[in-house]
Amino acid sequence: MNLVRFSVVRMVVVVLLVVCCQSSVSLAKGFSPDFVVLAKKLNPTVVNIRTTKNIKPRQRLRTPQRQNPLGNKLFDDFFNNFLFDTPQQRPRHEQNLGTGFIISADGYILTNNHVVSGADEVMVKLSDGREVKGEIKGTDEKVDLALIKIDEKEKLPFAELGDSDKLEVGEWVMAIGNPFGLSHTVTAGIISAKGRVIGSGPYDDYIQTDAAINPGNSGGPLFNSQGKVVGINTAIIAGGGGGIGFAIPVSMAKGIVAQLRETGKVTRGYLGVRFQPLTADLAKSFGLESDKGALIASVDKDTPAEKAGLKAGDIILEYDGKQIHEGGELPRYVATTPINKSVEMTIFRDGEKLKITITVGKLGDKDGEGDGELGKGDDKIGIVVEEIRKELVDKFGLKDVKGLVIHEVKSGSGAEEMGITAGSVIIELNGKRPDTIKAYNEIVSRIKKGDVVRLLLRRPDGTAHYIALKSE
Repeated sequence: MNLVRFSVVRMVVVVLLVVCCQSSVSLAKGFSPDFVVLAKKLNPTVVNIRTTKNIKPRQRLRTPQRQNPLGNKLFDDFFNNFLFDTPQQRPRHEQNLGTGFIISADGYILTNNHVVSGADEVMVKLSDGREVKGEIKGTDEKVDLALIKIDEKEKLPFAELGDSDKLEVGEWVMAIGNPFGLSHTVTAGIISAKGRVIGSGPYDDYIQTDAAINPGNSGGPLFNSQGKVVGINTAIIAGGGGGIGFAIPVSMAKGIVAQLRETGKVTRGYLGVRFQPLTADLAKSFGLESDKGALIASVDKDTPAEKAGLKAGDIILEYDGKQIHEGGELPRYVATTPINKSVEMTIFRDGEKLKITITVGKLGDKDGEGDGELGKGDDKIGIVVEEIRKELVDKFGLKDVKGLVIHEVKSGSGAEEMGITAGSVIIELNGKRPDTIKAYNEIVSRIKKGDVVRLLLRRPDGTAHYIALKSE
């Protein structure tokens, strides 16, 4: 009897302990972390970055001689040498401010590519006020990351990289940065959303947060409640009710950082497919109950996808154990896959699910942006192009016209300054006729920043004209 009573009591105690532990965990999640402790611990790992770009003066331009309106030869020199000449510009320095954070004791620093892009000098200011020269070890323009190295004799405090895949919406986060030049500013908020696509590049997968992020925060860390970096603050959308911040997931950045540290550049995986959004109607027409997946619209020749037997109309449901919820996830997964790795995919074809093994290839310059959504071309020269579809024929009056049409002109770009408008058809690009997105991207991939690009366009009014502009 006593033994039975003891067993019951022990069972009750165990149940109470489990309930208490669960309650403690729930309470811990419900309360905000101690930001005072986190700020003191993490501030030394964050640095301010100041870059300088040397702007060379333009050559002095002289216009043809003009007759002055006063008709007096005494004033000829005044009108021709002063009024009608473009004055010689002086060299100038363009400065930019941003944020970074130390990721190793030997002085490696992670920041955004756009913070250091084109910089002739990079200066890093540590939390103790010291300013040291930094060296750009490598950059990744597509994901907007850059790795900097500083030489310090003593070991530096560094931030530990966490796991952004485990983040949950509503979780507390803290940002430290250099907004508007105000060093080591701490802000806090929550994870507002994950997997945001904001149109900044082919591998968009941003963490959205309501922690205040402003100009100057770029490249700074987003910490979780354990003090680990879960994101790299990169972009904002300003609004009437306050800004919305976006951060690159640190899990995506880890592989890139390793490559930049080892080789100074990034190599990405490649399949050779173009896909389009899988709508509910399209999914139903293929006999698929769910609209989750990536619908292959075309397969490039002599690519891993063709060799593996993939074809247009296949719907990719899983890639390397990861479910594909929407097409935009596929290029991100492929890009981070090691070259020559054999990956199993689940596809839907002719009413049934099939397993296909594919060996991932290496993305090269000739492959443009790699695997991606069918339709839009590289916007390196300030324009977004699309293959002519029925909707565009009706919208822009492109009957009996073939090729590529300019869908959008980027605001503030050289293309906009040159008067290029949406609806114009590209007849030639640098002397070649790109009739497909792939052909267009092949040409654009060889264009370097600052190169002069020649376009022959057919305007919406039917007239044709040449335009020369500089790539961005």
